[in-house]
This record gives sequence, C-alpha cells and structure tokens, in this order.
Amino acid sequence: MVTAPHHLAAQAGAAVLRDGGNAVEAMVAAAAAIAVVYPHMNGIGGDGFWLIAEPGKAPVAVRACGQSAARADLEFYRAHGDASIPARGARAALTVAGAVGGWQAALDVAAPWGKALPLSRLLADAIRHAQDGVTVTPSQAALTKSKWNELKDVPGFVEAFAANGQPAVGDTLKQPRIAATLGRLAEAGLDDYYRGDLARSIARDLEALGSPLRLTDIEAYRAKLVEPLSVQLSAGRVFNQPPPTQGVSSLGIIALFDRLGVKEADGFAHLHGLVESTKRAFRWRNRHVGDPAYMTADPKDSLSDAVLDAEAAAIDMQRAAPWPEVAKPGDTIWMGAADAQGRVVSYIQSVFWEFGSGLVLPESGVQWQNRGASFTLTPTGPNALLPGRLPFHTLNPALAQLKDGRVLAYGTMGGEGQPQTQAAVFTRHVLFGQDMQAAVTAPRWLLGKTWGEDSTNLKLESRVAPQAIDALRAAGHDIQVVGAFEDMMGHAGAVAFHPDGRIEGATDPRADGACAGV
Repeated sequence: MVTAPHHLAAQAGAAVLRDGGNAVEAMVAAAAAIAVVYPHMNGIGGDGFWLIAEPGKAPVAVRACGQSAARADLEFYRAHGDASIPARGARAALTVAGAVGGWQAALDVAAPWGKALPLSRLLADAIRHAQDGVTVTPSQAALTKSKWNELKDVPGFVEAFAANGQPAVGDTLKQPRIAATLGRLAEAGLDDYYRGDLARSIARDLEALGSPLRLTDIEAYRAKLVEPLSVQLSAGRVFNQPPPTQGVSSLGIIALFDRLGVKEADGFAHLHGLVESTKRAFRWRNRHVGDPAYMTADPKDSLSDAVLDAEAAAIDMQRAAPWPEVAKPGDTIWMGAADAQGRVVSYIQSVFWEFGSGLVLPESGVQWQNRGASFTLTPTGPNALLPGRLPFHTLNPALAQLKDGRVLAYGTMGGEGQPQTQAAVFTRHVLFGQDMQAAVTAPRWLLGKTWGEDSTNLKLESRVAPQAIDALRAAGHDIQVVGAFEDMMGHAGAVAFHPDGRIEGATDPRADGACAGV
C-alpha cells in the first residue's frame, strides 16, 4: 500500500508494487510523481528525509538535505542590501537540493532486498504526467492566486506554472522540461543531478540568475545515512529524524503527553495536554536545533526519562502557559508505503514555502527550494548563515514499532504544524484506539503562525466540540476557530503493517490524495 496527498502519486507507487517492486522503489516512484503533480508543495529542486524499517532490524534514516553555498555568507547578502535572506527569487536559492540524492541513498539501502526494478520504470509515471499534463488541483490554484504577487516576477515562474494566466481548477498543467529532466535521470542515473550533464546545466542556470550556488557546491553534496532519534512510549518505540530537523519536537510532544495520564480523545484534557506539551517541546527546539555540526546540546538528552518526567510534571493541566515562540513555516508532502514483506517507509519531500523560491531554471525546468531562507543573517545562533551549513528543517517523517507488533509510518506537511498533527494522529489512533482513517479525518488544531499569517494563537477547526473550545478558552488559550477542513492543518496520512500481514492506510480529506493498495 502507498498513501500520498495526490492520488496519482499513490497510484504510481502502487503500480511499482504490483510490478514486484519493494516499498522503497514504490516510494521513489511516488516521490517523482508527486514532484510533478503537486508542484506547489514539493519538487526535485527540494529536500527529502526518509525512515525505512525492515523486519527484525532497527530503522534506518536518510538525510537528504543540501548545504548552503560556499558563497552564501553575510557579506554576500549585505552587498545586495538584504537585511534578511529573501524568501523568493535567486538569492533565496542558496542551498543544494538534496531530494534526488536521497532517492538514490534509499535505493542503496534496499539493494540487498532482491532484484531491483530499473530506474526507468520507477520514473515512468512521473515522466508521463509531466509530458501529457495533469489537472490543476484546488490547492495549487488557490496558492498560486494567494502568492501571486510574491511569485509573478520571479524568473521562470509564470512560464512554468501560469503561462496562460493564473491557473484555475481543472486546467491542464504540462511540464515538458521536467519530463526531459526526469528522462535524463532515468537514462544516466540519479547521480547525474549532482555530477553529470544535468548538474552542469543546473549550475549554469543558477549562476546566471543570481544564486550563490555553483557547480562545486552541487558536486560536493551527498545524502547521508544517519541514526534516527527515538523515544520509548507506553505503546512502543517511536522514531523520527535527528537535527537539523524538528523531529526531536515531534518525539518530545508525544513523550510528554504519554506521561500526563489522559484517558480520552478529543476532549479538553487531550487538546490542552498536547498543546502544552507542544509549547515545552518547541522551546527546546527553538533554542537549540540547527545544523548538528554546530549544536551544543544533544537532542537525546532532551528525550531522556529524567528530562521528560520533569518537563511533564511542569505542565499545568488546568491553565495555559504563556505563548508565543518563534514559528517555523514550510510547505511539504508526506507519503508512506508498506510492502508484502513488512518493509515500511515514511518519507517527506519539500521545497520549503509554497513553490519554494519560485525560481524555475530555464534548461531543466527545476523549481528551486528556498530552504535557506530559514537562516538568519546574524553572526551567531543555532541557524546563523555560514557557508556549507545545513539549515533548520521542519521536515520530520515519523515511524513507530508498536508493542502489538504493528509498524506504523505516519506524517504530514505543514511546517510548524507537523509535530502537532503527528501528535494528534498518533495519540488518537495508537493511545486511544481510534480507527486510523477517523484519526486522520478528525478535527485538528495548530499553535503558531502559518501560511503567511502573523497570528500565533491556537487555531481550532470548527468541528472541535463546542464544550472543548469553551474549556480551552476558560483555561487561558487564545482561540481562533477556523474552517471545518483547513489546509493549514496539514495533509496527513498513515500506513501500518500488521503482524498477520494486513496493511492498513489512511489519507487526508484536506488534500487530493488516496491510499492505493495492491
């Protein structure tokens, strides 16, 4: 089974499973397809993070995020008159795109599993969708319209995504340059993106457009296998990505909540407990998380029993703690896959903000991420800009090995909301026994900024029970009630492999996705 926020991506992955591929191969096919059919949320000019679980073995993490350019320093931006790193345009394109390298690293992990399908098969659906065209989704049309003034003057954006004017729902989007680029990768191999003709094309275009990235930066990139972070809960062990991602926050939230003794889902205690756990986990994240090579605090220490016990004891289950803290925005896709052999993949892919930097390269058609915009133009700090540094990442796919024998992959897009939505889905489904799809569909919340808004209050979907909303207000939470099914709450999903071989999946009605099974 494959679950994805666009049905064509889920179907691309399922077709690979049907042809005898494994969960990693299915995910590469889905990742390539979603880069084509959901371009406002991700692309091959972005980053990716993997968690891969194989029966009887510890999960493996792949970190596929690129470093900042050697030329990207404080003087480069000061020389251009920038008080902060621009969010759009060529100077926002300052980190190498790591996703494609991560595809190869994940395939290398899966190489011992048996005969591999050819790369041309894995990329076939993505190439076809780019060449023949796909229907513009409501979220793509809405985001193009809402971000038009930011993006319309960025080189290449209008030509790639709005050649006939702002797209409407149901229009056909064709991307022949991306089809050719994916075709080149299928023929030459994924490493061509970094050390081949495609790399040289990408570097020429980036330099000509004004990015600080050069061919030497691209050639120096390698995806990396890293040890996942994990925490033991009452229901099993949960895994996530280490820094530079906020995976430590996702683990901290559910580990703190697990200690609060809440017995029922979706009432005041559930929502209040998770929101207060979020505040404590985010404070540690904001103080410490960045490129692990520069961090002075060990994220494993923050997940120790002693620290978690003390933090949970400090939560007041009757009153809201003061807020806000600094928000971490971002736009992303999450997908999950499981194969018949019990191998489970949790994967997330992103260009950071919607459409990333907005920059679309003339030759390859690649839209480049703006992940480096999360750096600060300050001399010090956990995310201060330095050449060759990894930026802070909101991306954090999750995976759990549960005591009942299930292996569960789950995750979402949504920047600041990713850890919160993960906590909502996990606690409902695993701790309180809700049906997986019901846990994903149920009303959600978001503490902090999102989608360009300045408010840092607690946003609740209108389907939250009125008595719970009233109780949260009475406890001192600054409440804003939003629509019934809001994009800002993330596009979540989950897939689980059961001990008896059953595979279960869920997809988010807030997205355009599906669970495709074989």
